Amino acid sequence: MPQLAIYRKYRPATFEDLLGQEMVVKILKGAAKSDKLAHAYLLAGPRGTGKTTTARLIAKIANCEKRALDAKFRAQGEPCNECSACRAIDDGSSMDVVEIDAASNRGIDEIRNLKESVRVSPSSSRYKVFIVDEAHMLTKDAWNALLKTLEEPPQYVIIILATTEMEKVPPTISSRTQKFFFKRASREEIVSKLKRIIQAENIKIASEALDLIASSAEGSFRDAESLLDQLVAFGDRNISLKEVEEMIGKVGFDKLSDFAGFLIQNEAGKALAALAVIADGGFNLTQFTKDLIEYIRRVAVLKINPEMKAAFASELMEDHLEKILNHAKLFEPRHLALLKGLIAAYGQMRYSQFPIIPLEVAIAENAQ
Repeated sequence: MPQLAIYRKYRPATFEDLLGQEMVVKILKGAAKSDKLAHAYLLAGPRGTGKTTTARLIAKIANCEKRALDAKFRAQGEPCNECSACRAIDDGSSMDVVEIDAASNRGIDEIRNLKESVRVSPSSSRYKVFIVDEAHMLTKDAWNALLKTLEEPPQYVIIILATTEMEKVPPTISSRTQKFFFKRASREEIVSKLKRIIQAENIKIASEALDLIASSAEGSFRDAESLLDQLVAFGDRNISLKEVEEMIGKVGFDKLSDFAGFLIQNEAGKALAALAVIADGGFNLTQFTKDLIEYIRRVAVLKINPEMKAAFASELMEDHLEKILNHAKLFEPRHLALLKGLIAAYGQMRYSQFPIIPLEVAIAENAQ
């Protein structure tokens, strides 16, 4: 039997477990405590930030048997995760919670099937919950077919739309829902969750490697957990920075910082030599350039406004921030041309068959 993926095994089971979305949690817990759930929700935000998990939590809140019988427990605003309804939703066997992937079921026929299903009362639960994931993929005709259901849904129906592209949802649809906007998780929040997972799974991993996984996830808990899962799949319970670099094709912070130092101190020869080593190592040069731009951007910002140190503290490890601060002392107005050159190189690299060349040109121009 396949082992359960880490991101599924450690999926939040309560609102309190939902990290990084404090306002969403506050409002939904308040609605749960007063038993005032809406008939339609629109959950929008970047991938891997908890939208589908929140949709399932709403489904559990609506149908939790303990909440229906115990007023004192209901006041906690959380599902019990123990009753048959909660367990059925967790393992995906509930007949009254229907999940639709709009990316592959985007046409009017699928929405017509949903409309037919809406007319049927719940088989064993208090509410019938429909979760439409990647809702922005629905066709115009599908949206029109869904509109009537959103306008006058039966009392026993809750419809939840989840999307990564809010702007593609028609205003006629979004105006009939309660809207919640999910934000990207910070590096600090992702590292915090990964630390709990590696402790529970008895995994040893270097702090630099953990930070690289978190920064590579770009604000997505799921992406970070999936990367960790890939590394553990090798059967290695002691993960090094080199293994993480090789797995994701991304250079660690120390190498990135050293390279940025060569550019800032106008040591083009050392920069080109280091770039050759990085290229030979099979690293993604486009991603490397993107990370380099972000690094030098932070250096420039801290040079202009040292008070931004507090804002960067949640994004970076303490010793990493210290290295950027040291480079900020060396930063001069002429380095803005370097930053512009790297941005131009990045734009060219994304579509070039020889991505190393635009970066080498930017380094050479900086040396002039």
